Order: sequence, then structure tokens, then C-alpha cells
Amino acid sequence: MGAKKGGKQEDAVEDMPHVPLKAILLADSFNTNFRPITLERPKVLLPLVNTPMIDYTLAWLESAEVDEVFIFCCSHSKQIIDYLDKSKWVNQPNFSVTTIESYNCIGAGDALRLIYERNVINGDFILISGDTVSNMVLKQALDEHKERRQKDKNAVMTMVIKQSKPSQITRQTRLGTVELFMAIDPATKQLLYYKAKSDNQGNLTLDKAFLAENPSISLHNDKQDCYIDICSEEVLSLFTDNFDYQHLRHFVKGLLGDDVMGYKIFTHEIHSDYAARIDNFRSYGSISKDIIQRWTYPFVPDVQFSMSNSANLERHGIYMASEISLSYSSKIGRFTYIGKGSSIGGGTVISNSVIGEGCKIGSNVLIDGCYIWNNVTIENGCELKHAILCDGVVMKSESVLEPGVVLSFNVVVGQGFEVPAYSKVSLLPQPVKQDSDEELEYADNNSGIIPVTNTLENGNSSSELEPSDVGIGGRGFIWSISEVGHEEWRHSVAPIPESKLIELTQTVFDNLEINIQDDNVFPIADEQESGNESDDENRDEDQIFEKEIEATFLRGVQENVKEDHIILEVNSLRLSYNMALENCASALFYSMLKLALDTPHNSPANLVDNTNDVISRWGKLLKPYIQSIDDEIEVILKFEEMCLENGSEFAPVFVLILHLLYDKDIIQEEAIHKWADEKEGADESDKVFVKQSEVFIQWLNEASEEED
Repeated sequence: MGAKKGGKQEDAVEDMPHVPLKAILLADSFNTNFRPITLERPKVLLPLVNTPMIDYTLAWLESAEVDEVFIFCCSHSKQIIDYLDKSKWVNQPNFSVTTIESYNCIGAGDALRLIYERNVINGDFILISGDTVSNMVLKQALDEHKERRQKDKNAVMTMVIKQSKPSQITRQTRLGTVELFMAIDPATKQLLYYKAKSDNQGNLTLDKAFLAENPSISLHNDKQDCYIDICSEEVLSLFTDNFDYQHLRHFVKGLLGDDVMGYKIFTHEIHSDYAARIDNFRSYGSISKDIIQRWTYPFVPDVQFSMSNSANLERHGIYMASEISLSYSSKIGRFTYIGKGSSIGGGTVISNSVIGEGCKIGSNVLIDGCYIWNNVTIENGCELKHAILCDGVVMKSESVLEPGVVLSFNVVVGQGFEVPAYSKVSLLPQPVKQDSDEELEYADNNSGIIPVTNTLENGNSSSELEPSDVGIGGRGFIWSISEVGHEEWRHSVAPIPESKLIELTQTVFDNLEINIQDDNVFPIADEQESGNESDDENRDEDQIFEKEIEATFLRGVQENVKEDHIILEVNSLRLSYNMALENCASALFYSMLKLALDTPHNSPANLVDNTNDVISRWGKLLKPYIQSIDDEIEVILKFEEMCLENGSEFAPVFVLILHLLYDKDIIQEEAIHKWADEKEGADESDKVFVKQSEVFIQWLNEASEEED
């Protein structure tokens, strides 16, 4: 009887009609962060590792089993619609893409109000921007949202968040965003407080009434808002009822401050999955690096998920497309992508860069950390670092781009001209007005770009001016720095200047002193809630800390950052995670050995050679964190831990690398003896590497006796 009853239930589930999962994709940027580029092309069509941004978002939505996507587009809507009509997305089975066009929306709030009027959403939906890259598995977050909705109809939104770089230094290095404060109920994951810290803001202040109403809260400044939201259909009507909601997060803060309606927002934190939004030039560069380093798999260059041509992955993270012409004397460095049909001349050196399709790069050119789009010409002897070059740009011979430069479409840099750091150069003159909706005035819904006829500050019409701010034979207006703000380094693809790193480090230490003095301001969670859960959280935090250190180290290697700068970032992470020096030493050591392991090798001897190369170049980073014999022992124990991992290639060469660490003065003889002595009473399984090292330890003893 029981079996029959269960069968009927299963049949009932199978007979239930499929409810299509829908998504709203906002294809308009509604900000000026990517000017002057977005005056000519919509942000979602800008290439991200040679694939338009919107393709990453659509590919993820399709993989997440979304059935229907409504793409809202406003400025440059004709370009977006034309692209989608020619793309693979229009004919996908079980995946429908529909565009909703408007010509006068000035914010996300206007867009959602218009969608509400169209009555196309009649259930839960995903709200996402077309500049978001993710590979997260959506099902768990979606199930949590639906389960909460069944119990509480006021649970109208679930926000996806992710562990972020909590220190100001690393956050600025990665995404260029301001510090974000969140208060979350640790039991229910309900979002209770959300605020972005402005630069001129002092300490965070919470009302006593707020603390009284919420006796158990977790206060975070280490979470990243992924801008992936699971919403109920009430969200659209709430935007319609409140015209003050223009930005997506105006809505969040408005709902959290509304004590009358009782609507609730919850969070879903992802850990191993990837999700990030491209909000400025700095995050554009950081996410490009993440894609090349395959954190976003399967959305990587050698897996074709859009119409863009895929490339083959070669050694050292180098991607090569087809029909490339490379001079035998050119050098292509790590983590570089070379697009289809591009040619590179003799003596040219390219590293940590993305080269688009059909580019012509001459001889003796130096390119480092640059994003070069399609059909760009760079003549002989040019030098460019940490810059963005849009389609059709020409750099005449011996010209130079200082870090942080952005050259918009078809700009020509004159022979021998040096473009100053952080300059934005465009064939379009800088507008007088700074409104975010001004891109609508530049958008040509018939052909893409219209002639610019705005009046400039000097009163002349743009059509009367010949753009020649970039040297003899050049074409382009250098925009004044006021357009991007006085701290343009925050949002640039260029590394943070050394002076700013020192300033930020001092800020971190100042804030630490304040936090120590105010240690008892916030309530501490009940000790009964600790136990195994706390141990698990500590382990998770240790793993996250190690991942942060590894990512910081790898960026330092890829960008050839000075050791002092890496140490500054590691110190900042140490303070943020409240870690000891030995934690930093073991995490850095692990990162170095991981780099040696990931570097191609075909024998144990090659692996030892790789380790020798890495330690010789970067071993100095360990010195500030190895202050005692106990710290040195922690490094040995970390190495043992790596060797005990399944299939570890380090296990057979443990003693060779231990000897190498001794030769490089990373580990002293006393630490090796003490490590071996501590293993005396251990199980046999814990003595494997001590026994492997017996001959080496005996040699150390004999050498000491000879010295005596």
C-alpha cells in the first residue's frame, strides 16, 4: 500500500506543469564610469577577453536553466538589438530572448516600472545586469527563496553575495569599489542593514533601537554584492509605487528602512562559485584576469559559449586564436590572449594582455597589462602599460601610453607623443553636462553613432574643432580630469600608485586602532551558538584567507609587482582576518609551491627546478612573516600537508625541497631538528617525511660537528 501511495505522489509531481523561470537583464549602464567609450557603444557590447559582456551573462542564465530573458535596453538600443538578432541566442531551444526598448529611461527604476507596465513577469524572476560574469549554481539559492516565500510572503528578494577582499587595499586593487557594510541575521540570513561607505564618511554608526530589535546580528564589511537578485513579482510593483527608487540598491535601502510594509530581503552567500559585476575600468581589468586564469570556467576563451571565436590554451596561460602571424623574435608572456588574424613584429614583448582580432603590432613594441580591442595598429617602438585601446586605434611610431590611459574608438596618437597617465581620449569632445542619461543624446538608433554637435565650454561647436590634442598627426580630444574625478586611480586598470598604497595602509592601521578601542560597542553572539559551527566557520575563514593570499601573490607575479607592495597587501589581509604571522608565512609558501606545481614540468627534477626558480625570485616575501623557529616549523608542517594530499607530486621530492629551503635561508637547521624531534612520539604514518629526511638530518649533524 505504501509503495502505491508513493507512486501516486511521484506521478502527481511529474504531472505538475512546468513554471517558466524568467529573468530581467538590464543592458543599460545608467552611469558614466565607462565614458568616453559608452558614448559610442553600449557597455554590454564592450569586449571582455574578446567576447561581448552580455554573452557571459546570457550564457550563465542559459546554464542556470532560465527559460525566458527580457533584455531592457535604452541608450544605443539599436546596436544591442542588431547584435542579438545576429547572435546564437535568438534560436536557442528552451531559451527565449526578448528585447524591451525605451528611449527616455534614466535609471534602473524607470526600466523596471516600464517592464511592470508590460505585464510580462508573473512570478519569481532573476534580476541581473548585462555586465555580470558568473558560473554559480543557481538552484540552491532559488530553492531557498521559494521555501521562504511559502512560509512568509513578505520575503520578496534574495541577494547573492560573496566573500570579498575586506581590506581597503585589496578591494581597491580588485574591483575599485567602496567599502560595503552589511548587517545580516546569522540564523535566518535576513539582510538587516546595507550601506556603502563614502570616502568622507567617518565611523559606522548603528542606532541603539536597531540593536535592541535585532539582538543577534553579524556585521560585515567583507562581502561583495554580486548584483544577482532572485525577486518575487512584488518587487516590480514596489518600484512602481516608489519613484524615488532609481538605482537598484535605492530599493534595497528603502525596503530596509520601511517599518510599515514589513517586506524582507535575504542573502545567499556563494563560496567556491564565481560572480562579479564590471562596474568600472578596474573591475574590467580584474575580471578579465579572472577569466584568463579560468576562475569563471566554463566561460573561458577555449570553450565556445557565444559567437566569438574561441582560442587554444597553451602553456603559461597563453591563449592563441587562428591565423596569427608571430615573428620568431617576439615574446608572448604569461596570461595573454592573441586574437584571430593579428600580427606581431620582431622584438615585441607582450604580457598579461588581451589582443583583439585583426591587430597589427610592429617591431620592438612593449605591451604590459593592456586590453587592446579589434583592428588596432601599433607601429614600431611604442610602449604601453595598463591601458585600454578601443577598435580602430592607431599608435604611431615611438608613441607612449602612461598607465591608466583609455583611447576610445579610432583615436590616433601622434608619432613620439606621450599620453599622460589616466587620460581619457576620444574623437568626441568632452560634454559640458554630466547627466547619466546624456548617452541617449549620442545614441543613433539607425546607424550607431551620430555626429557630435554639442557646444563646448569655450563656446565653439564640436564640428568646428579638429581633434589634435595627441601630437602631430594625431586625432583625439584629451578629456579633462574632472570627468572621472580627482581620484581616477581608484577606477583605473593601472596598479595603485605607491604613494596611495602607503596612504591606504596607514588608513587600515588607523581603523584598526579605532576598532580595538571600541571593541565592546557591538553585542557578541551567545556562546551557545558556537561549538562545531564556529570551528567550521574558522576553517572556512582560514581557507578563504589562504585563497586571498594566493590570489594576491599570483597577481603580483603576473604584473611583476614590487615585493614591498605585495607585503603591504598581505599585511592588510592579515589585519582584516586577524591572522598571525605564521598564517601569512604558510599561506605564502603554499602559493609559491602551487605556482611551481602549475608551471609545466615533465619530471620530479623539473618540479624541483620550478620550485627553485620561484623561491629564488619570491622567497623574500616570507622573511617578514618568519620571525621565530616556530614560524619556520609551521612552514615545514604546511609543506607536509601539501605532500600528503592525494596524488601530490611533491611527496617524492620532499627532502630535496627541504634542502632547498635550507640553502635559501628560509628554514634554519634548528627548525629542522626541532620538527624532527616533535615527531618522536608520533604515529608511524606521521613520520613518513622525517624518515625520508634522515640522511639529510644526519648530514646536518655531521656538518655541525665539523664546525664545532
